[in-house]
Formats: sequence, C-alpha cells, structure tokens
Amino acid sequence: MPLVDYLLTDLEAYLWFCSLDGASGFWAIMMTLRARKISAYVCALGHFEWLRMPFGLNNAPMIYQRMIDNALWGFVQPKGGWQHYATLMRAAEDRAHQLHDASNELLLTEFGPESTSRTKFQADRAASTVTDPVTELVNSPIADMFSNGETDESALVPVFDRRSFVDDICFGGSTFDDCLATLDRLLSRFEECRISVSFTKSIFVQSRVDFLSHEVSREGIRADPKKLTAITELSFPTSKKGMQSFLGALNYYSRFIQDYAVYGATLYQLKDADFGSDGELTTARRCFETLKQKVADAPILRHFDRTKEVHVMVFANEWALSTTLMQEHEGLLHPVRFSGRVLKDAEMNYHPAEKEVLALLLLLKQCYTQLAGRTLHVYTRFSTLDWIHRTKSLFGRAIQFSVLLSPWHLKVQRVSEKDTAFAQLLQSTITNFVTLEDSLALVAPPTKGSPTVRMDPALLYARLPRDYQGLVVSFDGSANTAKY
Repeated sequence: MPLVDYLLTDLEAYLWFCSLDGASGFWAIMMTLRARKISAYVCALGHFEWLRMPFGLNNAPMIYQRMIDNALWGFVQPKGGWQHYATLMRAAEDRAHQLHDASNELLLTEFGPESTSRTKFQADRAASTVTDPVTELVNSPIADMFSNGETDESALVPVFDRRSFVDDICFGGSTFDDCLATLDRLLSRFEECRISVSFTKSIFVQSRVDFLSHEVSREGIRADPKKLTAITELSFPTSKKGMQSFLGALNYYSRFIQDYAVYGATLYQLKDADFGSDGELTTARRCFETLKQKVADAPILRHFDRTKEVHVMVFANEWALSTTLMQEHEGLLHPVRFSGRVLKDAEMNYHPAEKEVLALLLLLKQCYTQLAGRTLHVYTRFSTLDWIHRTKSLFGRAIQFSVLLSPWHLKVQRVSEKDTAFAQLLQSTITNFVTLEDSLALVAPPTKGSPTVRMDPALLYARLPRDYQGLVVSFDGSANTAKY
C-alpha cells in the first residue's frame, strides 16, 4: 500500500487538478468459487457466501490496489487482450440473463401464477445445480491474468507516473487542456479494464480538490478545514482511550504541526490512573490547549520544488525531536513539512548536539526520495553537527552518525540567539527554534526514572569559552579556534 506522504508529492507543477473516486469500491471485484467458500459465514438466517469482494477481508485492500495499479501502469493483461476479455464477459452476461429469464419461467410453471416464492433451501439448490456463465469465466484460467496473463501492450499505459490510494486518484496538469487530456486517457484505460468511476464523488479539472482529507491546490497542501475545526472544538478527554483518539487524529496531520512531538510527549505518557480524582493533569491540559491552538493555526505547506534549494531547521530538547523542511519563496523560508518524534529512554541521555543529529536523520529518512542528491542547508544551535560531518577522527556514537551522514551534502550553519538575520528569513507560521527552549519548562513531561551512567558530554565535545585567550593544541586537526 502506498504512503500518504508519497502520494502528496510531485504536485508542484500542476495548476489544475482532478480527484477521482471508484464506484462500488471492493464490490467491483467478483469472488471466485474458492474465495466464496473461504469468506462464507453462518448466521441465524442461514449460510451465506459473498459473490463480490466484501469490506473487512485482510487482503482486500491489497487486491484492489493491485488491480488499480495494473490499470494505471499496464503490467499484465488477460490472454488475448482486454478487448477480447471484455467481449467474452459481455457474452457471458447475456447468457446469464437468458438463464435467469428461463429460471423465472420455470418457477411460474412449478408453483403456478399465484405463487412465485421459494424457500431459501430451494433457491440454494437451484443455484448449485445451474452454473452461471459469468462465474465460469471468472474461475477460468483466462481470467487469472496475474498468473496466466501476458504483457500489457496497450497504447494507453502508463497513464501517468502516479499511484492511487486504493480507489482515490489525484492528478493534474500544467494547463487546462493538459489536465483534460490526462483525464481522457485515464477514463479510456478504465473502460478497457472495466473499472467504474463515481461521478458524484469525483472532482474534475478544478484549481482546488480534496484528496485523502487534504486540500490540494497550486499554492500548496492544506489540512481539511472541517476536520481541523472538529479537532479544535474537542474538550479535554476523560480517559486514556479518549486521549489516544485525540492523538491519533493529530498524528495524521502531524506534518502541519510544528513541534508536535515536543508538546505531545506529555500526553503520550498519560495512564488510566492519571484521569482519576487524584491525577495531576495541569501540564497535560496545557499541552492539550497548545496543540489545539497549533491545529487552528496550521499553515499551508508549499509543494516541494525540485528547482529550489532545501533548508532544514533541526531542534531537540530533553524529550523530543523536531525538524522543519523549508524552501524559499518570495524572499522568505516557507514550510514544506514538519516532522519529529519522542525520544526513547536511552536517547534521552544523549548530548543535545547528538539529539539534533537524530532529528536530522529522521527527516532524511522520511523525505529520502525528495532530498537524495541535493545540497541541504542545515540550521542548528551547535557546531558539532558540522564537525561530525567533516572530521576524520571520531569515536563512540559519532562514528555511526558520520557514516549515516556521509552520503549527504550538508552545509551546516550555527544559529545563535543574537542572529536576527535568520529570524527575518522565516515565514510568520514558523517558530524560531532558538527562542523555543525557554518556553518549554511548563510543558515538560515527567521524567522516567533516573538517568543511566554515561560519559560526561563535556568530555565528548569540548568547547572553549568565548573569552578564552590561550593557545589550542590539536594533535589530529579537529580543533578549530575560529569556531571553538
């Protein structure tokens, strides 16, 4: 199954958009005789078997996704081609209608004109003795194109270089006519593959469309305003399960919330006992209200532009990581996405500079396809990141960090509290990480036990005071008086 983040990329070149939704969903796929027996169930009314693929089967989404992907990309086709298979299917449907009409006439003959009803046992016995022509075709080897098919040589594939999320398809064009041409190819391809599209649930050639609870436009990607409004109107949960539901809703839109993990760490640690009469929820309520305010102020994320430079702002504190991917538009750095996570127990003992390396590695993993091979401008509070990336004499965890960062071309810039030039580059919806640390004292989560025994970070990363006037002796060339 494709990831939602992957489907929301490569939309920067479009000015017009289409959003298509399949008709009937899983019910468009017919069940084979073997699949009918596997999915059968018994209830008070008797024994039933599914004739169409139902919702709820474990592999149903993958089967439907494979069918849509094959239609978009054209991997295989039934033997003889789609047109030949469609001709056979139409002939089988005609024979099935003829048999159905003949069965109704036989029913009138057996029971008379005044009685046209049969018991379920009689209907099941009649259905088991007469083989439906459509069922015969579906269970024949010619219908199993993924096992017995041939290479699809249709001139309509691939339709475009995008995937769908089950039956939700979003695409666009740089011009109105270009978008119409792509839509025409897609509908023609679906006609070949006998896939139906819901006209009422689809949006055709608009400047703004809804896709997977996101609003996609030429300006960027925005979270669904209706769902954000519903989240901001929620009251503080009264149970752990209610808090998990709230965090689950926010997690889907976490790419729009800066420092989501920083403020959500306290809420993730809540237990059932904390919601009792003796529970202390002052910090949790403060984090809850802060997150709701961030949801209300969720910005429009710009589309990732491969022609522009990439800027990354990393931040880490005692309990969480936070990164911001940015690109310059109209002289300001606008957000492309936010990411972050809560630190593990062992990672909480890392030096702050090491935590910022973890934050950078997290973003590089999530956005690998977009950032691979590009120069990244990284803004950090410590110059240690630049030292790890450049020096050849390392030890401890720094060796592992250096190996993971070695494929990337980084330009690290240390930002201090007095650096006003960087703050002026940020768009108004981005919080400067330099001034964030002082405001987090009231939202800190409770500590999980005492820290483990570890080497003093000052011994790992020695820094001289700014007013130091002595001489620096370096045996390996790692010390730099201009930075230290």
